[in-house]
Amino acid sequence: MERAVTEFTAAAAVTAPVDFTGPAPAISLERPADIAQREALLDLAFGRAARFGKTSERLREGRKPADGLAFAAHGADGRVVGTLRLWHVTAGPSRPALLLGPLAVHPWFRDRGLGKAMMVTAICEATRLGHGAILLVGDAPYYARFGFEVALTEGLWLPGAFERSRFLGLELKSGALKGARGLVSPTGEFLAAPSLSELIARESVPAEMKRSA
Repeated sequence: MERAVTEFTAAAAVTAPVDFTGPAPAISLERPADIAQREALLDLAFGRAARFGKTSERLREGRKPADGLAFAAHGADGRVVGTLRLWHVTAGPSRPALLLGPLAVHPWFRDRGLGKAMMVTAICEATRLGHGAILLVGDAPYYARFGFEVALTEGLWLPGAFERSRFLGLELKSGALKGARGLVSPTGEFLAAPSLSELIARESVPAEMKRSA
């Protein structure tokens, strides 16, 4: 896992060729093998300290993403070049919704429509699965093209500091956010915490084995 992160980060530091095009990345459901490269991509896009300091991260930390709504885009060499997840939350008491984010695309693949393709994929799949609404914190002009509006979140607030103009909502079902009021709270399944014996076992692994993992 450490090796995958290191290789991805090193590759990201290399300037893409001027004529770089390549085939369009393939979008699919995220796989366990994608996780390390996803983390490296998010660090590259946002910076590790900055992304974990976001208020929206309080709704994701320690939780699993919504089933069937974690996506990865893979380049021709199989590496993760795009990531997008949706998470279970409540838009006020007893009003289920999804939280979208973070959306990140490798610099080599920006301005090629990958972010848009991932958004459309996520929205269509969330609709197909029967979800009613999506919330996010992001750039309003960018997300407005997908139907997100600040007016739909006027009665909602987040568990920390946020910019009201960047807190947006999208109804997948008519009226899903009508009259929504209250604190947005996480409801997703908790990640399984490693046991004490597992943590001890990890620390007991020889350094040579850790470097080759």
